[in-house]
Amino acid sequence: MRAPSNRKVVILGYGAASALGNTFASTWEKAVAGKAGFRRLTRCTVETRSQVVGEIPDWNPSDLPYVSRKDASLWNADFVHLTMEICRQALEDAGLVIDNQTGPRTACLVGSALNGSDAYRIAMDNYTRLGPTKVSPYLLPNLCANLPASKAGMLLGFTGPIFSPQGACASGNHALGVGARMIRDGDCDFALAGGVDTCLIPEIILGFANMLATINVGPKDRSFDDPTQASRPFSIDRKGFVLAEGAGVLVLAAEEAARAHGLLPRAEIAGIGWNSDAHHFTRPNEQTVTQAMRDAIDDAEIRPQDIGAVNAHGTSTPTGDTIEAQCLRTVFGRHVQGIPISANKSQVGHSLGASAAIEAALGIEAMRQGLVLPTVNHLPDPALADLDVVPNQSRRHRHEFFLSNSFGFGGTNCCIVFRGL
Repeated sequence: MRAPSNRKVVILGYGAASALGNTFASTWEKAVAGKAGFRRLTRCTVETRSQVVGEIPDWNPSDLPYVSRKDASLWNADFVHLTMEICRQALEDAGLVIDNQTGPRTACLVGSALNGSDAYRIAMDNYTRLGPTKVSPYLLPNLCANLPASKAGMLLGFTGPIFSPQGACASGNHALGVGARMIRDGDCDFALAGGVDTCLIPEIILGFANMLATINVGPKDRSFDDPTQASRPFSIDRKGFVLAEGAGVLVLAAEEAARAHGLLPRAEIAGIGWNSDAHHFTRPNEQTVTQAMRDAIDDAEIRPQDIGAVNAHGTSTPTGDTIEAQCLRTVFGRHVQGIPISANKSQVGHSLGASAAIEAALGIEAMRQGLVLPTVNHLPDPALADLDVVPNQSRRHRHEFFLSNSFGFGGTNCCIVFRGL
């Protein structure tokens, strides 16, 4: 086995679709303006008070020029075409041309928490209504976690390794971490890395609602008349996350490969910290979450006080936000009061496996612009008064490093330090 190449890994560009917009540009424009993209559910009908969700606006796979009516029908797991499109957008944004030289050296790692659950629902509906012969022969490919990356390769022409890191709600960061290590060690020169989830179907919505994870919007809640206020991380009245669909893909590269192709890096993956809790299937473990943050900072070979901003996991749950806040206090000590902490889920909701990748792209662009994005809908919680959560408005703030946190069901943690270039 050859020795690791220890190459520097940089980010060349990104694509995203979120509750704020079906491109990264539209997502960014509304994010920096302090908007939130929530509305009442239109994808399906389900009786629950967890009706406020994050739907990608103006998203219909049939509108894509490379998706025929037949393709849209056969590939009915929406995460397939969404991945294809966001990978296409990310390559275009990066300026990377896939050809005979770059194609074999380009990997694609797109994680997902729930995979093609929407296709399974369609198959079960056809089975119960129409009989066993009406279950699509495309069902199993639609459920395969690696198929979105595979279909993106068929569209875009890369032939490097493809797979789907499965880290629940940390999948996007796991994809970035694995992609970075593959590039560092010389397994590939470029990687499309990120996450995707299209989870707005009745069973998934009800499952989260019944486990009291998502917000229950009653008549007395401030989001009853204004759904955009439903997600409010670190606020005194936080009461659950807003379930959302989304996709985010970043184009990673070895620094020398980027330069050889005349491509300009935007940021560097400076440090990765990942571990697991061995604690509880949903409740985070303060000790191991803290260690993941510290490991990312140590891997970047910097000190905690060098971190200029934090992109929090910040789901808007009472327990999750409290534990993350305590972990930040432990990692940064007295410096925590001077570190802006942005919670992007206040604007785009929780898109499960996609969330970390979308947040990484937003955090990198904010760093490039000399900004930190806001935590919107914020009402102060006295118990968290020592944290600067950038309430309600973007802020000018120059910084070289930011820490992006991501945690998932099963106690899986992945934190990444990004460095601006």
